[in-house]
Amino acid sequence: MAQAYTAETDSDTTGTRPSGSRLRVLLDRWRGDRGIWRRGALLAALAVVVALTMILHAQIPNRIGNLGSLTETFLPWLGLFVPLILVGALVRRSATALVALLLPVVVWLNLFGGLLTSKSSVSDGELMVASHNVNAENPDPAGTAREMVDSGAQVLALQELPAGKVAAYERALAEEFPYHVVKGTVGLWSKYPLTGVSAVDIRLGWDRALRATVAVPDKPVEVYVAHLPSVRVKLNAGFTAGQRDASADALGEAIARARHERVVLLGDLNGTMNDRALNAVTSQLRSTQGAAGDGMGFSWPASFPMARIDQIMVRGVEPVASWTLPRTDSDHLPVAARVTL
Repeated sequence: MAQAYTAETDSDTTGTRPSGSRLRVLLDRWRGDRGIWRRGALLAALAVVVALTMILHAQIPNRIGNLGSLTETFLPWLGLFVPLILVGALVRRSATALVALLLPVVVWLNLFGGLLTSKSSVSDGELMVASHNVNAENPDPAGTAREMVDSGAQVLALQELPAGKVAAYERALAEEFPYHVVKGTVGLWSKYPLTGVSAVDIRLGWDRALRATVAVPDKPVEVYVAHLPSVRVKLNAGFTAGQRDASADALGEAIARARHERVVLLGDLNGTMNDRALNAVTSQLRSTQGAAGDGMGFSWPASFPMARIDQIMVRGVEPVASWTLPRTDSDHLPVAARVTL
């Protein structure tokens, strides 16, 4: 009778083994596996390559298809290799791959970890600005304009304004923004008077950039609005961005000649802050998203944002918050920021 009881008890204990016991069995199995350090060499090599790509991205040449700029545009997405390598290492039971995986994890967190948390200040700031590429094919200009009014921005920049739809935006924004200017396909709307308005030549042959002084009382702000040329990824030519790069250089030269201490750039630059081709601009200004942003701030494409190519950049003012606004009928998300003057 005692033997039967013992057998039943042993069977029941085995059937209800705690999950901690399963983990110990798994660890014991790994410790007893002599090939644990020999397997997974390819996975470990991939982890090292990903880490080196992130560390040395500035050294990737642009001579072949602007590969360097293409890599820098989507640099944060290299982090997707981490979970893939992790799964592979666990399936292969490779300690070598797991140890090597620490390299891209540390590098990615060093580069982008700060963007995962909000850096917004408790201060509301003195000025809220917003920028939006509204898309020339936007089916509801008035509706998009109303959504931008609802954002609460005091200064609003719009890009990709087709000539036939400018009037619709002007009517929808007129009540909230008494001052505005449109040059070519870009426009600036403000609750404060605008002075010193002029087009900015970014070497395209038509107007896609402007400057104006926003007359905030006792604290004038020189605002630039720009829409740099689009880039394309082609199988036979790679990342074609020559015209964008030339326009970025011209915009940088214009900003270098700014007449006021406080400078704000609003626009679709068709490039990220990591893209070396925008150095003429990014070397002079700070990204509000990088300084005080909420998360990554990806703005394009609106359906599944993968990169922040819509920028708010500043000099002589202090960013206190930066974020993306809700989606409109455009293929870009609007971006906004608050700054202290």
